[in-house]
Amino acid sequence: MNLQASWRNQLLPLRLMRLWLGATWIYAGWDKASDPGFLTSGSTTFIGSQLSSYAQTSPLGFLLDQILIYPTQVGLFVMISEFAIGFATLLWIAPTWAAFGGFSMSMGLWLFSSWSVQPYFLASNSAYAVLWLVYFLFLYGARSKRAIAFNRRGFIRLSSIAALATGAAVLGKVFSRNGAVIDLGPQNIVKEAEFAIGANQTFTSKAGTPAVLFRTKSGVFAYSAVCTHQGCTVQFNSASKNLQCPCHGAVFDPFADAKAIAGPVDIPLPKIKVAISGTWIVES
Repeated sequence: MNLQASWRNQLLPLRLMRLWLGATWIYAGWDKASDPGFLTSGSTTFIGSQLSSYAQTSPLGFLLDQILIYPTQVGLFVMISEFAIGFATLLWIAPTWAAFGGFSMSMGLWLFSSWSVQPYFLASNSAYAVLWLVYFLFLYGARSKRAIAFNRRGFIRLSSIAALATGAAVLGKVFSRNGAVIDLGPQNIVKEAEFAIGANQTFTSKAGTPAVLFRTKSGVFAYSAVCTHQGCTVQFNSASKNLQCPCHGAVFDPFADAKAIAGPVDIPLPKIKVAISGTWIVES
């Protein structure tokens, strides 16, 4: 079946599902490819840091501990796989296997990254796993029962997906959202004299993400303000002395290493290195 016929012959609900899943997987790959920090050690969005956080709460944490020594390779594999599954789904190239790949990836992400999200329906990975499974079952039931011949045409089609996925990953780096990640040394945040003990202040980290700075009698400290649940920006509640997420109600205690104390996530906010340097408080 050619590409045009594949769209024409599918029921409208399947077309919508196919379009949504394929486009979302391509976007997911692009989001990683265009993030200069995704494969850069030390960045707040570094895949290695994400895997390390997931290992603390995942039921398969022992597996994550084994692959943590290869974070860049894991990041590249995930990125390329998302592009490949997305393109294959939209272009009708090995669509059944692409759907199974999407299901497998969603299940893996659910078990690795969002297993601790409560209640479960707030974890989008579990919903995507169900969508991919339904789409896979439709395709598997309708496919030809004869053995699949791996001929020259099939090789070219599969090679085109590999080329598209690799090319998209390269383009993502060319059109990086924030340009190259370059450590320019300490970044001034606020003058020490203007930041009293007991105060807090939001700022933009060197990675370009929102952050929040605190000062107590014991010193200064800061955390990423990106919620570890779904990426919303947390805000400090002066009454409860907590950092709260406005999206799904996650609550973090900034005076206890930003541990999650309520809401649908157990992962603490990442720490950001800050210090007092001369007359300034800086991100080091």
